[in-house]
Amino acid sequence: MNNKSRLECHAILLAAGRGERFDPSGERHKLLQTLADGQNVITHSARQLLSVFPHSVAVVAQDAKVIQENLTQLTLPFCIGENSRDGMANSLVTALRELPSTCDAVVIALADMPFVSVATLQKIRAALEQGAGIVVPTYQGQRGNPVGFSIKYLPQLLSLQGDRGARQLLQTYPVTEIDVPDAGILRDIDVPADLIAPKSR
Repeated sequence: MNNKSRLECHAILLAAGRGERFDPSGERHKLLQTLADGQNVITHSARQLLSVFPHSVAVVAQDAKVIQENLTQLTLPFCIGENSRDGMANSLVTALRELPSTCDAVVIALADMPFVSVATLQKIRAALEQGAGIVVPTYQGQRGNPVGFSIKYLPQLLSLQGDRGARQLLQTYPVTEIDVPDAGILRDIDVPADLIAPKSR
């Protein structure tokens, strides 16, 4: 890490998935569906991420023009995922190559997980700033997303392949788990019913 007063932590929002299970016909993209707060999924996820990680970049599919327009309106830069149909890792590697040399850590977030709280994102960032190498949030003993990485793991991240993404590293290297009261770290938008967040207990 270089001598800076604060860790430079970037975030990557993975938004290149096709979401065939949500709508097999392909007519409704899950990231463009409206949530209870009136925002669509991609806008909500992007705003949450930007509020904690101003240095963020999204990765999207080449033909996802409406999603690209949404990100442009939010002033969230994006890159086109290379070979995104071949797995999440390819999209991730595309975005990782966009990281500047000044980056100290990176958080990898999924665009179809809009219910992750800002407080959880802040805790992940804090753990990285305190020196954790890999940070994973947990809820009731289950690991979720997003996941944070020190930039020292960049070579391993760049070598990922397939559809498992960065989770391969969690089975190989030491992980700092942070317990959060946030079921959103486990909830993705997979089918239409997932658009409705459960009521808080």
